[in-house]
Amino acid sequence: MEYRRTAVIKLDTPEGADAHLWETVEQFKYCANTASEWCWHGDDGYHVTSKAKAEQALYDQLREETELTANLVQKGIRRAVEAVKSGVERLKNGQDTSRPTFTADTAVYDKRSATFHRDHVSLSTPDGRIECEYILPDDAEKPPTTYVTDEDYAFRRATLHRRDGDWYL
Repeated sequence: MEYRRTAVIKLDTPEGADAHLWETVEQFKYCANTASEWCWHGDDGYHVTSKAKAEQALYDQLREETELTANLVQKGIRRAVEAVKSGVERLKNGQDTSRPTFTADTAVYDKRSATFHRDHVSLSTPDGRIECEYILPDDAEKPPTTYVTDEDYAFRRATLHRRDGDWYL
């Protein structure tokens, strides 16, 4: 049986990285909100819930309108499609809902847009890659240190977010 663990990891960002990370999340939100608007199609009852259809329709436009890598654009579109699917389910169950809007300062990374190491990460941004060291608890037996340093655990994806003035994965 495969187990999945989530570890919240504080990042030690190099000087000047903050602006690049902010730009990344702003452009990521733009992709997600643009896709959400396109997928929702108003209140006519028709909503696009196919990731492939949304990507086919929006990918080229969003690549041109942003400076994000291909994978980050795709992740933004996919995030929107998943939220629209959730909204459609709410509608089917007779619940009120509206078009998803993305306001949280986040961006979703996987192995194609981030290179995960045991002590640091390299993140794709519109201005190139930024390498950030992990800030981990000293106790090697406690999460997240256990999950990050133990070779039995593999990195799959991460959500970059800002909390209390610091960046986290």
